[in-house]
Amino acid sequence: MPWLELSLTIRAAEQPRVETALEDLGALSITLQDADAETPDEEAIFEPGVGELPLWNQIVLNALFDADADKRGLTAAIADDLPFIEPAQITWRVVDDQDWTRAWMDQFKPMPFGRRLWVYPWNIEPPVEGDIVVVRLDPGLAFGTGTHPTTAMCLEWLDGQQMADKLVLDYGCGSGILAIAALKLGAARAVGIDNDPQALISSHDNAERNGVHADLAVYLPGEAPTELADVLVANILAGPLGELAPTFAAAVKPGAPFALSGILHGQHEELLVRYAEWFEDLEVRTLEDWVRISGRRRS
Repeated sequence: MPWLELSLTIRAAEQPRVETALEDLGALSITLQDADAETPDEEAIFEPGVGELPLWNQIVLNALFDADADKRGLTAAIADDLPFIEPAQITWRVVDDQDWTRAWMDQFKPMPFGRRLWVYPWNIEPPVEGDIVVVRLDPGLAFGTGTHPTTAMCLEWLDGQQMADKLVLDYGCGSGILAIAALKLGAARAVGIDNDPQALISSHDNAERNGVHADLAVYLPGEAPTELADVLVANILAGPLGELAPTFAAAVKPGAPFALSGILHGQHEELLVRYAEWFEDLEVRTLEDWVRISGRRRS
């Protein structure tokens, strides 16, 4: 089945308004790509989470419509709804379903994290032999597939932890990738918390596809049981991480290891001071412009 694809380059600040307008006009799918990437596959295409802004300055936005959609009518409607977009910015092309699927798949390759943890797309089968732990996710999945440095550092950290018989708390679970990885690495149970209901659905669905849904429970903030966790991982943003420090301290057992990310370099110093009140053995790991803070709950 062919599709009609719209493509245009916009500023990052324009993305929420443009995306909303295109969805109102019937866009079936919207994906984003870094307009400044030197090569087409330098930045993976992704679908942003709800309310989530990309970090790029210039964005190539691609939107799929039904093949029989009215291009002229859509172009006119875009001009009315988004007067800052010139018609010359918009390009249209017909893409085959096979070509679109391949575009997604080609962006996402198997990725290793730590000693034995791998994230594989569903179109590539992992090796039967070998001491590896595999998490399966769709390419282009909203809320994170491991391609972002913050997710990568959290996955790497999880791979280095002793997970057997542990209860893991994944705060800001998104796609559920961290909770699923913890369960695949041997955790007995995991709790995922996110303020976006769509993220909870995504986490549950991905856990089911990975065969660990029976051991993952997902909740909105404030709705989870008060059982203390053995391990905490939170990949959100620096501001909420600062606010949540006492909440995290009350949510884990004494001595529990933790890892935080979603922190830009330069934001970590204030967080180190903040978390030192409840946590110790604090360490900083940097990847590109991002920081991971790890340590353990004070006894």
